[in-house]
Amino acid sequence: MRTLRYLGLWSVVVVFVLLGWMRSSLISSEFTSTATVTSPLPTEEVRAVITPVIDRAAQIGQEHAIPNRLAEGDEFALSQAALLAYGESLFSAMWTSDDGAGRPLTKGTGGALVDPENPLVFPRNFNRVSGPDANSCAGCHNLPFGTPGGSGDFVSSVFVLGQRFDFATFAPDDPMPGRGSIDERGEPATIQSIANQRATIGMFGSGYIEMLARQITQDLQAIRDEIPPGASRILAAKGIPFGILSREDDGSWDVSQVTGISARSLTSSGPDDPPDLIIRPFHQSGTVISLREFTNGAFNHHHGMQAGERFGDDVDADGDGVVNELNRADISAVVLYQATLPVPGRVIPNDPLVEQAILDGERLFTQIGCAACHAPSLALEDDAWIFTEPNPFNPALNLRPEDTEILSVDLTDPALPGPRPAAHNGQVTIALYTDFKLHDITSGADDPNTEPLDLNRAGEGDQLFEGNSLFLTARLWGVGNQPPYFHHGKFTTLRQAILAHAGEARLSRQRFEALDDWERDAVVEFLKSLQVLPPGSTHLVVDEEGNAKVWPPTRR
Repeated sequence: MRTLRYLGLWSVVVVFVLLGWMRSSLISSEFTSTATVTSPLPTEEVRAVITPVIDRAAQIGQEHAIPNRLAEGDEFALSQAALLAYGESLFSAMWTSDDGAGRPLTKGTGGALVDPENPLVFPRNFNRVSGPDANSCAGCHNLPFGTPGGSGDFVSSVFVLGQRFDFATFAPDDPMPGRGSIDERGEPATIQSIANQRATIGMFGSGYIEMLARQITQDLQAIRDEIPPGASRILAAKGIPFGILSREDDGSWDVSQVTGISARSLTSSGPDDPPDLIIRPFHQSGTVISLREFTNGAFNHHHGMQAGERFGDDVDADGDGVVNELNRADISAVVLYQATLPVPGRVIPNDPLVEQAILDGERLFTQIGCAACHAPSLALEDDAWIFTEPNPFNPALNLRPEDTEILSVDLTDPALPGPRPAAHNGQVTIALYTDFKLHDITSGADDPNTEPLDLNRAGEGDQLFEGNSLFLTARLWGVGNQPPYFHHGKFTTLRQAILAHAGEARLSRQRFEALDDWERDAVVEFLKSLQVLPPGSTHLVVDEEGNAKVWPPTRR
C-alpha cells in the first residue's frame, strides 16, 4: 500500500485549513486508481504525527506559494476531496521566484531566448504580451462568482503566440527577429499583428468536454481504420458530420473533404501513417487535446512554472536556479480540479413574460439554424463519464497512460461540486451547445474577426502569417453570465456577437435579422438563461432564487 509522505500530507492539511474543505466528503469519496487509495487522518491525528518531523528551520525566510508540496506518487494515496483541494490550491497559488516562477532564459513556447544576453529578469520579468503575464491561474480564471477556473474580464485577455518573442517591446530600432519587435519574416510587429488576442474562457464542465472529445475521436478513428485503399467513408460521430475521408489506390490518405477538424490532426506521411483525427477541444482555434496539455503549456507560458514531464526532472531548463518546479502529482491535481468543476445550467425567472420569451427563444434558436452548430446536447456513452487521467491521446512531452498509473473519477459523483448531470439509460446528456467542430464564421480576410496568425500552423514558416478564420463552435452553456463575447472578447452583448456571425453562419444570422423585435429579443433572453450557477447549487435548472424548476414547463 502506498503511504502519504509526511510533507505531502502536511501540505494537504494546510490546504484544508485555508480552503475550508474539512468536511465528511474528504473520507467518503475516493478516486479509483491502480494503487490503493487511503483516506486522510483526522486533522488532530495528522498534526500529532507531522509536527515533530517538519523541518521548520528550513522554511524560515522562504517565500513559497505552497510551502509543502506533494511528492510524485502521493496523488494515488489521497482521497478524492483531498487531491481536488490540493489542485485548487495550486490553481489559486500566487507563484513566487522561490517556487520557480519566471523563466529568465526561455520563451513561453519553451524554446531558448534568441538573445540570452538580455534575460527575463527584473525589470523584464513580466510582459503583458509575451509573458510571463500572471502570478496565478485564478488571477484570470475567476468569473462569475470568484470560482477558480471561471472565465475572465477583458483585462485578462491572453495574447496567443506573443510568447514566441523574448520580450515584446515594439521598439523601432530593434533589428533582431524574435527578440522584441521584428517577426520571423523580418517585418516589424504591431499590437494588432504580434499575437491573437483571445478572451479568457471558463473551465466549467471541462471534464465532460474532454471525455466527449475522446469519444468522438475514438469513433472517427474506428471509421478510418475500416477504409481500404481506393475507398472513402463518411466521418460522423454522435450525429456530427466531419466530411469524407478517402484513400488512394496506393493507400495514401486524402483529407481534402474532411471538415471541422484541426489541420494538426489531418497530417499523414504515407499509407502507414493515417491522420489521427484527434478532436482538440481546448483553445478557441481547436489546438490543444487535453486539460493536461493545456495546463503544462499555461504554467510555463503565463507563470514560468515548468512541469518536469515536459522539461525534464532535475533540470533547470529556464535558468532560474530552481529545478522540479511542478511534478506529476502537481499537474494531475490541477487537471482533476479543472475536470471536476461543475457544469453550467439554466436560470429561468418565474415571471411569466420572461418564461414565455425564453421558451420562444429556445424554439427560434433551433428554427433559424443556430442549433446546427451549437448542438444543444451530446451524450456520453459506455461509462465515458468516468474521467481518466492521463488522456490516451496526449502528445509527446505530456504524461501518457503507459508512463504511469491511472487516476479516475466519476464525473457524476454527487460528492463533487454541483450541479452535474446524472446517468440515465446508459448515457449522460451534456447540454453544452457545441459540435466540437472548427467553422469559418468570418466574411473573409478583411473581416476584423479574423486573426493575424494561424496557431495551428505555428512552426510551419510563412503559413503562420496566413491568418486564422477557423474557430471551435463556442460552448454556449454559461454564456448568460460569462461576458465578454466572441473569441476576442470585444463584444459586450450577446446581440453584438450574434450579428457578427458571417461565413458558414451567415444564413442563420440573416434569419435572426429577419425576425421581428419580440422574436430577436426572445433569442437573446434564451441565451441569457444559460448560466454558470452559484457555488453550492444542486439543480441544473433553477429560478432566480435558486429553487429547482421544471423546464420546459409541463403546460403552457
